[in-house]
Amino acid sequence: MNQNGTSPAPTVFVVDDDEAMRNSLRWLIESVGLAVECHDSAESFLDSYYPGRSGCLLLDVRMPGMSGLELQEYLHRNEINIPVIIITGHGDVPMSVRAMKEGAIDFIEKPFNDELLLDAIRNALAVNEKQREKQALRAELAARLATLTPREHEVMEMVTAGRSNKEIASALGVSAKTVEAHRAKVMDKMQASSLAELVRMSMLVQE
Repeated sequence: MNQNGTSPAPTVFVVDDDEAMRNSLRWLIESVGLAVECHDSAESFLDSYYPGRSGCLLLDVRMPGMSGLELQEYLHRNEINIPVIIITGHGDVPMSVRAMKEGAIDFIEKPFNDELLLDAIRNALAVNEKQREKQALRAELAARLATLTPREHEVMEMVTAGRSNKEIASALGVSAKTVEAHRAKVMDKMQASSLAELVRMSMLVQE
């Protein structure tokens, strides 16, 4: 959040050791009204980036020091979820395929088509927005889960596993009426309008 309480605009982070390429990418991306932050190395990017900043990463494969692939692997290893677009020369295609397998959402070959690159960036920003919404929802659901008593947790686990009130009552050694009361509390505290919604919540929290 910034000082007025709103989320800052997403940023396209460009990491490329070629100054001319960085300048060209900055001009292109700013021409469509997007914020850009350029870095000449993976180390420079890591020094200034903090997890949680919205945006996407436009990453060159071959760089002195930490390579693009090594930076991508570092982000993945540290569970830093920012969509990665790989920029690659023709000889780097096998490396770029490896990057895709590691989670990059696209790779663009040099020399690239401007519109193709901009489309890839827009797609990456949309992916990041969905990731952020999902993370916010998961945090909210975790907070709701924390309000459940241990017995309500047990009931929720059994309900979302498909067990009937009668089966749950037998397993816990309580009456079916008691199970119904716990189940109602679970639905209320989790703000679930249906069993299907409660199951979806349970699955999302466990991801």
